[in-house]
Amino acid sequence: MLRRSFLAKSVNVTGLGLSMTALSAPALTTAPMPTLKHSGPAAIPAKVAPRLRPGMNIGLIAPASNAFEDDDLYFAMDIVRSLGFQVTPAPNLFKRHGYLAGTDQERASDFNRMFEDPAIDAVFCARGGYGASRILPLINYAAIAQSPKVLLGYSDITALHLAINAATGLISFHGPIATQQFSDYTYHSFKRLLLDAEPKPVIAQPPAFQAKPGRAERRNRLATLSPGKTQGRLIGGNLTLLTHLLGTPYAPDFTDAILFLEDVNEAPYRVDRMLTALWLAGVFEQIKGLAFGKFTKAATSGPSLSIGQVLRERTAGLGIPVVSGLMIGHIEDQATLPVGALAELDADSQTLRVIGNYLS
Repeated sequence: MLRRSFLAKSVNVTGLGLSMTALSAPALTTAPMPTLKHSGPAAIPAKVAPRLRPGMNIGLIAPASNAFEDDDLYFAMDIVRSLGFQVTPAPNLFKRHGYLAGTDQERASDFNRMFEDPAIDAVFCARGGYGASRILPLINYAAIAQSPKVLLGYSDITALHLAINAATGLISFHGPIATQQFSDYTYHSFKRLLLDAEPKPVIAQPPAFQAKPGRAERRNRLATLSPGKTQGRLIGGNLTLLTHLLGTPYAPDFTDAILFLEDVNEAPYRVDRMLTALWLAGVFEQIKGLAFGKFTKAATSGPSLSIGQVLRERTAGLGIPVVSGLMIGHIEDQATLPVGALAELDADSQTLRVIGNYLS
């Protein structure tokens, strides 16, 4: 197992089935990182955060990379306000450290502060990029378990969703970041899940297409790669980040899960390589269903399989329901999904539905 570590001071985390270290230095060192131990979904019951309400105070953080211009962060604050909320920027929101939004310690401090502060009702991420996995050992998981809040973001934020759900059982939300414009689809998906808290919603379906003579849906087509219907916890996010966590103590428990995956800027052979890594690690033997989102900007040169061929070949013969083409990923019309919630995947009707509680 690869282990990351930092100069640290020890803190006991009880009641979560894990032992963690709270870290005080941003630089990596050669000291061994303590092992995070989790015993799967049966041992850690699902924990739900309060539903969002207009006027709530949203903490805005950048736990991975940062926007290039400060004005993009002011824009992000305006996006949060446009949704009907107040916004509190994290103390280090405007920090930059190369490709990171400040040092590891600064980003982790902002993250922990937002969950520890009772004046903050929910936490939105300004953007993804790279770096969230670097702060996983610095997170105060006990504070998250004691004060569950909505956490919203996608792409690199996948690392936070998966580690937090594994350690605390908290259902968090794979969805838009604050530095993007919300399309009508993105807003309505966000609103249905987080404000309306619609019971048992069908999620990530393509927007309605107006059929006319000589016209058919081309951009957002669903495909059943393997038929069937199943239920399980909804686990996943960005394929690169999920694969990156394999073999670490922050990887999710895949037992009986419905796995959803998306990615961007990854050529077909790289998507093939990562799906093969999941296969070789035995992940596909543990899950009950696969829901593929979009694999955008998958440019390649020379002879190549297509993304569609890769998905079909890597999932052939698994004997579980598999659907591709859902509105999950680095796309304008983006669905919000509750990571860790009980869901139902019906590959025959090409639907993904939340069937368990995901907010209080």
